Amino acid sequence: MNDLIDDIRAASRQMAREWGFLRPTLAGTTYSPSAVHAIVELGRRGTLTAADLVEVLGLDKSSVSRLLTKLTEAGEITVLDSAGDARIKPLVLTEKGRRTLAAVDAFARKQVTAAASHFAPARLETVCGSLVAYAQALRANRLGVAPVQEDIRIETGYAPGVIGGVAALHMAYYAPAVGFGQVFESRVAAAVADLTSRLDRPGNQIWRAMLGDTLVGSVAIDGESMGPGIAHLRTFIVDGRMQGRGVGRRMLDDVLRYCDEQGFREIHLWTVKGLDAARHLYERAGFHLVSEAPGEQWGKPMVEQYLVRQRPQ
Repeated sequence: MNDLIDDIRAASRQMAREWGFLRPTLAGTTYSPSAVHAIVELGRRGTLTAADLVEVLGLDKSSVSRLLTKLTEAGEITVLDSAGDARIKPLVLTEKGRRTLAAVDAFARKQVTAAASHFAPARLETVCGSLVAYAQALRANRLGVAPVQEDIRIETGYAPGVIGGVAALHMAYYAPAVGFGQVFESRVAAAVADLTSRLDRPGNQIWRAMLGDTLVGSVAIDGESMGPGIAHLRTFIVDGRMQGRGVGRRMLDDVLRYCDEQGFREIHLWTVKGLDAARHLYERAGFHLVSEAPGEQWGKPMVEQYLVRQRPQ
């Protein structure tokens, strides 16, 4: 857990630097980060009061008052006449403010688009979901909202629909990410079908991550196919909408515990180069790269990697 926290902290620091928050101005403007955020929020919501901005920006009243004074003097915002309570002063962007907002949006979209180009579409969806979830959690913590734990259960064994469900999860990720097709889907479905027919034998197991009645992850151990004392880890996948929420780590922890209890000396697995999130989980779990070479066992040329984890002494 501490390692994960440190990784999140390091990534957060890096993002703050890359976004320019350590500089006095932001997004190509002459304004401070807080002032730019005020312009963006006014643009998104149409009208806001100073009290609204205190809550939205997480700043104290005096800080908001100072930045609003600066933006008003610069001609970026103005106060609407309020027919109701005179103490409530709706703020809106001026024409100049809307031009500034357009420039900020263009700057930000260019920055995000450039960064997004480094990800395959499926991976980008995962990044987006994780960032949204983390941002929401930070806000909830600031506002004192109690955490809401999603009821994701890790279950074992066969269940109706698991063979097709595991294959579907794999295709939802691998088809857009790396272009796998019918050969890969058939191999995954065949592997799950074969393994689930042997779950009555010691050393074979499948884990299912369930959100309600929906399959959102899987992993399996085949304790027979690679000889005595060696477990074959297979079909490890997490629904892209769940990635970044610890589901894969929970399943992998259960797998390692099971293999150690069953007395396996080693756990072996094959993967393909470029699946950084999964590789990171494997390495944290004690797997190390034994070999990599070009191959086509999944239906298209890829750099295939062979990883092994030895049982701790």
